[in-house]
Amino acid sequence: MQNYIFDGSFEGLLSAVFNWFERKPGQVKLQTEATFQPDAFMSCLHIVNEREKADRVWKGLQSNLSKAALRKFYCTYLSELEEGYTALFEFACYLFTEGPAIEKNYGNPYVLALSKIAKKVEREKHRMEAFIRFQQNADGIFYCGIDPDFNVLPLIATHFKNRYADQQWIIYDLKRNYGLFYDLSKVEEIKIDFNQRQKTTGIANAIVSEKEGLYALLWKDYFKSTNIQARKNTKLHVQHVPKRYWKYLTEKQFEQD
Repeated sequence: MQNYIFDGSFEGLLSAVFNWFERKPGQVKLQTEATFQPDAFMSCLHIVNEREKADRVWKGLQSNLSKAALRKFYCTYLSELEEGYTALFEFACYLFTEGPAIEKNYGNPYVLALSKIAKKVEREKHRMEAFIRFQQNADGIFYCGIDPDFNVLPLIATHFKNRYADQQWIIYDLKRNYGLFYDLSKVEEIKIDFNQRQKTTGIANAIVSEKEGLYALLWKDYFKSTNIQARKNTKLHVQHVPKRYWKYLTEKQFEQD
């Protein structure tokens, strides 16, 4: 067995698949540079990212997979899980060896792994779409800082562009240090240089709009007026709104005051 080391990028992953078919080295162990641990008994090959080769693999995937399977492939990559990268590599090699029929062969561990991991990423995407709460900055831009388990920003851009098409907004992934900025015409990736204190809350109070406090108070009153204590079911509530998402919810912040 040989170690295949890549940089964790999508291009690097696809380049590794191309390299395997060029060299046919037999069984390999795919690892990222960030987690690689040298093994005295295994040789290593560091994968060089090559756009042309990666594009050929991606076009091959597009030609051989249904749209649903292709989305599972991309969602699994966004999981950023080591076992996800391995599953993608083995799945791609299996596909190009056996043909398109394998995408529904759930008896294969890698086909099954893609399905399970992609489902988790899709669930995280839907929760982010439901639980994100914006705050209005002093400059009028609406902002929300998040730290999702998976890299779901590429999946939620279209949802928020369509839903909030009439206002500028930023959704920033504090864990991965990049975000999305919508300028009323297009969504683009951005990076913001926060200091450490701002990262804890996502935004400095000093730059929050003066009206933001009033809006939050109105939301608090609305939430209280519609919350019927006699029907409160905490166990069911936590099932639908897990506690790890409460930090995004304005109404939950007020409950802790």
